[in-house]
Amino acid sequence: MTNKPLTYKDAGVDIDAGNELVDRIKPLVRKTQRPEVLSGLGGFGGMFALPPGRYQEPVLVSGTDGVGTKLMLAQHLNLHSTIGIDLVAMCVNDVLVQGAEPLFFLDYFACGKLDNNVASDVIAGIAEGCLQAGAALIGGETAEMPDMYDAGEYDLAGFTVGAVERDALIDGSTIASGDAIIGIGSSGPHSNGYSLIRKILDRDPEASIDGVAASEQLLAPTRIYVKPILALMQAVNVKGLAHITGGGLTENIPRILPADLDAELNTSSWSRGKLFDWLAETGNVELAEMRRTFNCGVGMVVVVADEDAGRAISTLQASGENAWRIGCVRSGNQAVQYLT
Repeated sequence: MTNKPLTYKDAGVDIDAGNELVDRIKPLVRKTQRPEVLSGLGGFGGMFALPPGRYQEPVLVSGTDGVGTKLMLAQHLNLHSTIGIDLVAMCVNDVLVQGAEPLFFLDYFACGKLDNNVASDVIAGIAEGCLQAGAALIGGETAEMPDMYDAGEYDLAGFTVGAVERDALIDGSTIASGDAIIGIGSSGPHSNGYSLIRKILDRDPEASIDGVAASEQLLAPTRIYVKPILALMQAVNVKGLAHITGGGLTENIPRILPADLDAELNTSSWSRGKLFDWLAETGNVELAEMRRTFNCGVGMVVVVADEDAGRAISTLQASGENAWRIGCVRSGNQAVQYLT
């Protein structure tokens, strides 16, 4: 038996590497800062002050999420620069649908052995996502746990807080029969359904679509809709918003509908895209399963009065989004009806 003094590094945790990572990411974090941020990296908590006079009766809206098994695909391909955008998107898009502007974001990065090059790429993606959302990256945590994760493995979690005036909350309660349903295009499967996607990819791992590997296309980051939707809210009365995540169109749209209404969708109004076609064909995935698992080309749904539909679509298109009318609200029982 030896009496050699043990260190944290002997146990697999390198404090110096963690400190080096903080120094490397400080410039990235600074780019995301807003005037309301009162603290920099290194404190025990991030501080953010609501600007005096901006809100009369503010409601804080919080959201937390991860990236799911899309992380496993990123790690398998050794492509880490965009997965952080996914992390931010999954959180900020969720608070956005309540009408809230995301104010700040925090991340949690857990790994077996800290690789500063990989971690820097991931956090650079998180910072980019925060820039796209207009949210300040005010803190985070890096955990090196060699007994929890194998070398080369890491996991991510994120947390965001947004704010909205109480009388501007969007909860779907004013949605009525005859309202228009608008779809906003996705960039792919976003960050949902990857346990199924990876099984499909196993059937044809070398597949390419239009000359680009399907595996790489599947890493396209989740689209962040914050700035276009905030602009839309200034232009028209937005009655409802649905972020199309796990559960697809089939389960997410009913979450914002009153109990006596249905969403009637005209699926011939859009093409889901070649990547979704490849997933369906290669996996022999039935249509109902596709609609219940994936966004099928629609990453966000907007409900407005019928007379506001044209203006809403033109406003979204002016913000760079692919937006179009995909259906309308009808009497029903809080479900999605597909018209083919």
